[in-house]
Amino acid sequence: MKTIFVRSAAGALVASTLIAGIAVAQNLEEITVQGTRMVTTKLVGRTSTGIPINDVSLSYGVSTAGVDLTSHAGVMELEKRVHEVAESACKELGKRYPQSTPSDADCAKAAADKAMVQVNALAAAAAKASGK
Repeated sequence: MKTIFVRSAAGALVASTLIAGIAVAQNLEEITVQGTRMVTTKLVGRTSTGIPINDVSLSYGVSTAGVDLTSHAGVMELEKRVHEVAESACKELGKRYPQSTPSDADCAKAAADKAMVQVNALAAAAAKASGK
């Protein structure tokens, strides 16, 4: 009985370690792009605080699979993917919240700019690892 419990616990530990390793590996191959907009909503009736402003956001992942971040062309491809996903996220937010601000274009630019920090960090790490 005791042996079975120890084997089960050891098996669970190995399985959780493998799952955590897979999760970390997946995070390294994806850039997160998050579009954010502000939505003004009116309350039913008036309160002393007035009209609340809510931030809404939508995040999409951009895969780095198949992109050679040690080459200029690879970095440009990843930048293109980031910009396309930023536009998609912000257009979707615009559809869901048509009265929100900023515009689709401004939202996409802000989202892409934030994600480009991750792209640049990955490109620098890839260049350092390759010795370039």
